[in-house]
Amino acid sequence: MIVVDTNVLAYLFLPGPRSGNAEALLLQHPEWAAPVLWRSEFRNVLAGFMRRGALSLEQARSTIEEAEGLMAGAEFDVDSRDVLELVDRSRCSAHDCEFVALANRLQTRLFTADAALLAAFPASVSPLPSA
Repeated sequence: MIVVDTNVLAYLFLPGPRSGNAEALLLQHPEWAAPVLWRSEFRNVLAGFMRRGALSLEQARSTIEEAEGLMAGAEFDVDSRDVLELVDRSRCSAHDCEFVALANRLQTRLFTADAALLAAFPASVSPLPSA
Protein backbone atom coordinates (compact mmCIF):
# COMPACT_ATOMS: atom_id res chain seq x y z
CA MET A 1 0.00 0.00 0.00
CA ILE A 2 1.16 3.53 -0.81
CA VAL A 3 -0.22 6.96 0.04
CA VAL A 4 -1.19 9.30 -2.79
CA ASP A 5 -2.10 12.94 -2.58
CA THR A 6 -5.20 14.52 -4.07
CA ASN A 7 -3.36 15.66 -7.18
CA VAL A 8 -2.38 12.09 -8.03
CA LEU A 9 -6.03 11.07 -7.68
CA ALA A 10 -7.04 13.97 -9.92
CA TYR A 11 -4.45 12.96 -12.51
CA LEU A 12 -5.93 9.45 -12.53
CA PHE A 13 -9.59 10.44 -12.86
CA LEU A 14 -9.40 13.66 -14.89
CA PRO A 15 -7.72 13.64 -18.30
CA GLY A 16 -4.52 15.64 -18.48
CA PRO A 17 -0.79 15.51 -19.16
CA ARG A 18 -0.04 13.48 -16.02
CA SER A 19 -2.87 10.96 -16.37
CA GLY A 20 -0.51 8.37 -17.83
CA ASN A 21 1.82 8.81 -14.86
CA ALA A 22 -1.01 8.16 -12.40
CA GLU A 23 -2.15 5.12 -14.40
CA ALA A 24 1.40 3.74 -14.37
CA LEU A 25 1.58 4.24 -10.60
CA LEU A 26 -1.72 2.39 -10.11
CA LEU A 27 -0.43 -0.53 -12.15
CA GLN A 28 2.80 -0.58 -10.14
CA HIS A 29 1.09 -0.08 -6.74
CA PRO A 30 -2.61 -1.03 -6.93
CA GLU A 31 -3.39 -0.33 -3.25
CA TRP A 32 -3.69 3.38 -2.55
CA ALA A 33 -4.40 5.14 0.74
CA ALA A 34 -5.06 8.76 1.70
CA PRO A 35 -6.19 10.81 4.66
CA VAL A 36 -9.93 11.52 4.74
CA LEU A 37 -9.04 15.08 3.70
CA TRP A 38 -8.60 13.86 0.10
CA ARG A 39 -12.38 13.86 -0.40
CA SER A 40 -12.79 17.56 0.32
CA GLU A 41 -9.76 18.49 -1.77
CA PHE A 42 -10.95 16.30 -4.66
CA ARG A 43 -14.42 17.87 -4.55
CA ASN A 44 -12.72 21.25 -4.78
CA VAL A 45 -10.77 20.12 -7.86
CA LEU A 46 -14.04 18.93 -9.42
CA ALA A 47 -15.66 22.27 -8.58
CA GLY A 48 -12.92 24.06 -10.51
CA PHE A 49 -13.48 21.82 -13.54
CA MET A 50 -17.22 22.44 -13.33
CA ARG A 51 -16.79 26.22 -13.10
CA ARG A 52 -14.54 26.18 -16.16
CA GLY A 53 -17.15 24.18 -18.06
CA ALA A 54 -14.80 21.19 -18.36
CA LEU A 55 -17.16 18.87 -16.41
CA SER A 56 -20.92 18.74 -16.05
CA LEU A 57 -22.55 18.09 -12.70
CA GLU A 58 -23.27 14.51 -13.75
CA GLN A 59 -19.68 13.97 -14.89
CA ALA A 60 -18.40 15.35 -11.58
CA ARG A 61 -20.74 13.07 -9.64
CA SER A 62 -19.63 10.07 -11.65
CA THR A 63 -15.97 10.98 -11.16
CA ILE A 64 -16.23 11.33 -7.39
CA GLU A 65 -18.12 8.04 -7.14
CA GLU A 66 -15.39 6.28 -9.10
CA ALA A 67 -12.65 7.84 -6.96
CA GLU A 68 -14.50 6.99 -3.75
CA GLY A 69 -14.79 3.42 -4.98
CA LEU A 70 -11.04 3.17 -5.50
CA MET A 71 -10.32 4.61 -2.06
CA ALA A 72 -13.01 2.68 -0.14
CA GLY A 73 -11.49 1.17 2.97
CA ALA A 74 -8.21 3.04 2.48
CA GLU A 75 -9.08 6.42 4.01
CA PHE A 76 -7.53 7.27 7.36
CA ASP A 77 -7.66 9.90 10.06
CA VAL A 78 -4.29 11.33 11.01
CA ASP A 79 -2.97 12.51 14.35
CA SER A 80 -2.90 16.31 14.57
CA ARG A 81 0.30 16.22 16.63
CA ASP A 82 2.07 14.34 13.84
CA VAL A 83 0.82 16.82 11.24
CA LEU A 84 1.92 19.83 13.27
CA GLU A 85 5.35 18.32 13.87
CA LEU A 86 5.78 17.99 10.10
CA VAL A 87 4.56 21.56 9.58
CA ASP A 88 7.14 22.73 12.11
CA ARG A 89 9.92 20.94 10.19
CA SER A 90 8.94 22.34 6.79
CA ARG A 91 7.24 25.15 4.92
CA CYS A 92 4.48 22.81 3.72
CA SER A 93 0.80 23.32 4.48
CA ALA A 94 -0.98 21.30 7.14
CA HIS A 95 -3.09 19.80 4.34
CA ASP A 96 0.01 18.52 2.57
CA CYS A 97 1.56 17.31 5.81
CA GLU A 98 -1.50 15.13 6.45
CA PHE A 99 -0.45 12.95 3.52
CA VAL A 100 3.13 12.69 4.81
CA ALA A 101 1.91 11.89 8.32
CA LEU A 102 -0.23 9.07 6.96
CA ALA A 103 2.64 7.63 4.92
CA ASN A 104 4.80 7.67 8.05
CA ARG A 105 2.07 6.00 10.12
CA LEU A 106 1.53 3.28 7.53
CA GLN A 107 5.30 2.88 7.11
CA THR A 108 5.07 3.43 3.39
CA ARG A 109 5.74 6.23 0.91
CA LEU A 110 3.70 9.16 -0.30
CA PHE A 111 3.70 9.57 -4.07
CA THR A 112 3.21 13.09 -5.39
CA ALA A 113 4.23 15.60 -8.02
CA ASP A 114 4.45 18.35 -5.37
CA ALA A 115 8.00 19.72 -5.49
CA ALA A 116 7.80 21.24 -2.00
CA LEU A 117 6.82 17.91 -0.43
CA LEU A 118 9.51 16.07 -2.39
CA ALA A 119 12.14 18.52 -1.18
CA ALA A 120 10.96 18.71 2.43
CA PHE A 121 10.47 15.01 3.11
CA PRO A 122 12.76 12.91 0.90
CA ALA A 123 12.72 9.99 3.35
CA SER A 124 8.92 9.66 3.08
CA VAL A 125 7.98 11.06 -0.32
CA SER A 126 8.56 9.73 -3.84
CA PRO A 127 7.95 11.41 -7.18
CA LEU A 128 5.13 10.35 -9.44
CA PRO A 129 6.76 7.91 -11.89
CA SER A 130 7.05 8.63 -15.59
CA ALA A 131 4.44 7.03 -17.80
